[in-house]
Amino acid sequence: MYLILRWQYGVIMKKSHILILVVIAAAVTIIVSTAGDASTYVGFDEAHVMSTAGNKKEIHVVGELKKDANGHIIGLEEGPDKVSFSFIMVDDNGKEQKVTYSQPMPSDFTRSEKVVVIGSYDQENFKASKILLKCPSKYQEQKINI
Repeated sequence: MYLILRWQYGVIMKKSHILILVVIAAAVTIIVSTAGDASTYVGFDEAHVMSTAGNKKEIHVVGELKKDANGHIIGLEEGPDKVSFSFIMVDDNGKEQKVTYSQPMPSDFTRSEKVVVIGSYDQENFKASKILLKCPSKYQEQKINI
C-alpha cells in the first residue's frame, strides 16, 4: 500500500514537513487576525464621527490633561465611591473633551505627560475602557528649588 501511495502522489511528505506547514499556517492566521485590531491615534472630532457612523471598534485618542497656568489639573472629578472618575483631556488638535472612566484612578495619573484613552463616545462624553499613561522620565532634568 505504501508503495502504491508513493507512486500515485510522487513524493510523500514527512511528518516534520507537515508539522512545519501547520506552524506556518497558525502563524499566518494569528498575524491576520491581529492586524484587524491595529489602531491609529485620532483626535476627538474624528473619534466622534467614527462613533456616530456606527464604528464598533474601540478608538484610541492621545492627548494631555487640561491644566491651568500653575500646572494644576482642571476638571478632575472622582466618583463618590472612588471607583470611577472623569477628567478633561485636550487632544493633539487642541480639542477639549470630558472623559469618563469607570475604574479607579491609575497611580501617577496626575503626573502623566501624555494620556491615551481607548474607548468610544457615550452621547457627548468619551467613555474610556482603558487608559495608558506616559509618565515623565526619571532621567528628565528637573529644577530644584532651594
